[in-house]
Amino acid sequence: MLAGRYEIGALLGRGGMAEVHEGLDTRLNRKVAIKLLRPSLATDPAFRTRFRQEAQAAARMAHPTIVRVFDAGEETVTGPDGHEVQLPFIVMERIEGKLLSDLIRSGPVAAPEAARIITGVLTALEYSHRAGVVHRDIKPGNIMLTPNGQVKVMDFGIARAISESSANVAQTSAVLGTASYFSPEQARGESVDARTDLYSTGVVLYELLTGRAPFRGDSPVAVAYQHVSELPTPPSAVNPAVSPAMSAVVMHALAKDRFDRFQSAAEFKADLEVAVGGKVPDRAPGQDDFNATLFGVNPNSTAASEATLRRLANDENRPVRTQSRPPVAWIWGGIAVMVVVIVAAMVWVFSLSPERIVGPGTAISVPDVVGDPADEGIQTLRDAGLRPTRVDRPDADVEKGLIISTSIEAGQKVGPDEAIEVVVSTGPPSVTLPALGNMSEADAIAKIGELNLKYGTSTPVNSPSIAQGLVVAATVGDSSTQITTQTAVPAGSTINLLVSTGLVNVPDLTGLAITDAQAQLQSLQITVKLSPDNSCAGQKVTSQSGKGDMPQHSTVTVVFCNGA
Repeated sequence: MLAGRYEIGALLGRGGMAEVHEGLDTRLNRKVAIKLLRPSLATDPAFRTRFRQEAQAAARMAHPTIVRVFDAGEETVTGPDGHEVQLPFIVMERIEGKLLSDLIRSGPVAAPEAARIITGVLTALEYSHRAGVVHRDIKPGNIMLTPNGQVKVMDFGIARAISESSANVAQTSAVLGTASYFSPEQARGESVDARTDLYSTGVVLYELLTGRAPFRGDSPVAVAYQHVSELPTPPSAVNPAVSPAMSAVVMHALAKDRFDRFQSAAEFKADLEVAVGGKVPDRAPGQDDFNATLFGVNPNSTAASEATLRRLANDENRPVRTQSRPPVAWIWGGIAVMVVVIVAAMVWVFSLSPERIVGPGTAISVPDVVGDPADEGIQTLRDAGLRPTRVDRPDADVEKGLIISTSIEAGQKVGPDEAIEVVVSTGPPSVTLPALGNMSEADAIAKIGELNLKYGTSTPVNSPSIAQGLVVAATVGDSSTQITTQTAVPAGSTINLLVSTGLVNVPDLTGLAITDAQAQLQSLQITVKLSPDNSCAGQKVTSQSGKGDMPQHSTVTVVFCNGA
């Protein structure tokens, strides 16, 4: 028993810093997962303080793609030597599924599935970064896949507590397991931010697509060195099945300089979506070599200059060049020639009209179709002699079906049959709203908040089958359409609830055929008791024992004419 309430069960897994066990919260009678950190960590006061702060921050995050942290603390236990030690622990949401690292062991993953998984990770990071929490240890071992394919990211904030603990220095195996996913700034010991998580996510995407990490070495130092100083082999060169578009996204995410890589999880997701569609994103990673500042120049790297290789080889017999650049006169002469050529070319180009560049009478001025309905705008571009291609993209500010932008600005002169990309709004980004029926009103409101949707109002309604106080259906905004199944709704929508009163409305059956009256009552799950009246004929209802709002599953006596 841990902390007087958590029963520790079977071992689920073991890592360099902790063990994870099955658990049961005896107070709430729910299954949990319990992570027991190494007792050696608790001897560091800095870790204990940071651990409490980070656990509190992680516990405040509630998102479908993040494993919830329910509790954290330290338990005093007796060690093997008989002395009392502090055992740090974390109580987390129990997730059924498998680690992403187990999936990667079976080989490369198809690009669409890899993009779907990474989109889930980026969704979690987008949420945590807005909350001011940087994960610092994104790796396959911290990502789970549920049986239905849902992505779950765990251990938010815990990496920071461990990384700032002096007790971690001796944990070589843990460092080795994480070094493959280090960002260059982590390897250099610099401060980290949200872009550090995006680099590590790029490494995970690389590994999903190719089946191996971009950098491998015999020691953590060797791997960290490569993250700092060497460019990875493009994924498309390792696995030909990876498209150039997807390869470009991965290389952008793995840029050495954090200012050259993706600046936000949303930006990463947007380019990933474009790449899955087969188009190379407009943004591209920098190709400049990035020299190591932590370990110096790698003599095995192509970045090493000839002079550096000679110096490392102690080649003292080779003549030393005293001038490392061409004579100054050559430089100025070359610059003068280039200036003359550029000026002459500019004069020639500006002297030409657009008609002369593309041919007499064939220059086309791109029409302004931004804000037009998609079909009309595309037809306008076709009529003008252009070749439009439609690209759908969610946009919270532009109404669904209207054109957001075109790849060539309106008014520019282009040649006939010029390809032009038309970006069309699909409306605000959508969120999957699960079926809320049969939930308590409080649970349904909590679920709406977890999805970053807005709760509107609750309206009491009669229902023959849903118990009093439980949700019958939901509506979105001002719409009267009732939602009873899992449905995609616009992000940030207002969700209203229809809550059962526990009553049914029994209609006045007088004058109806007895068979029709029975059918109506049975559809309302009302028990029918028949009372034939032999004084009249016609099989019509003459009276009933109750009508209007009645409790569910009530009994109604129906009197009807049954005479000859």
